[in-house]
Amino acid sequence: MTRGVLVTGGSRGIGAAIADAFRAQGDRVVALSSADADLADPAAISDAVTSAAETLGGIDVLVNNAGLVELGSVHELSYEEWQSLWQRTFAVNVFGAANMSYCVAKHMIDRGVRGRIVNVGSRGAFRGEPDMPAYGASKAALHALGQSLAISLAPQGIAVTAVAPGFVATDRVAEMVTEDVRRQSPFGRVARPEEIAAAVIYLASQDAEWASGTVLDLNGASYLRT
Repeated sequence: MTRGVLVTGGSRGIGAAIADAFRAQGDRVVALSSADADLADPAAISDAVTSAAETLGGIDVLVNNAGLVELGSVHELSYEEWQSLWQRTFAVNVFGAANMSYCVAKHMIDRGVRGRIVNVGSRGAFRGEPDMPAYGASKAALHALGQSLAISLAPQGIAVTAVAPGFVATDRVAEMVTEDVRRQSPFGRVARPEEIAAAVIYLASQDAEWASGTVLDLNGASYLRT
């Protein structure tokens, strides 16, 4: 049975790989880009979900992949710049994902479907991101949001999970992927977008309901949580 899948940040990088992986198994996909909807705008999110539901004939899977990544540490920014960076980052990475999850979950509940929500978090939520602390903190919040929703939405049959990648070979972070970064993993490389997509496909599957609440590390053993 094919499903309707909504992927945010789906025009490039990890999001595009995720959208392609769902299409490859026959699912119907809407891949939102920043040009399609401003995830910092609650009204735009509501409109985007309504439009996607109409296009897909219903949303069965949501992948919250869109995320804002900006460098900026205490040492580099003025107080005003610091505040602005944190507000921009949380507006998309946390509030945008929360609003998207709300709108899609309501849609799933109204349709009576056993849906799936998969959040694309980050290794930085656990390891820390000294050069982009707002990003690391926002991904920690995203993980917590997903686990809270996993509990509250389970009675409706909606499973909520997350993946926590380390560095992934995408255009957006190409300049950050140095040889030192590659050596963080004993494999001597960073992830391919398709590897993240494969994990998302599993977590979104009907067989993965019992994984609800999971945050799956995908970092090539570059950081091990205990």
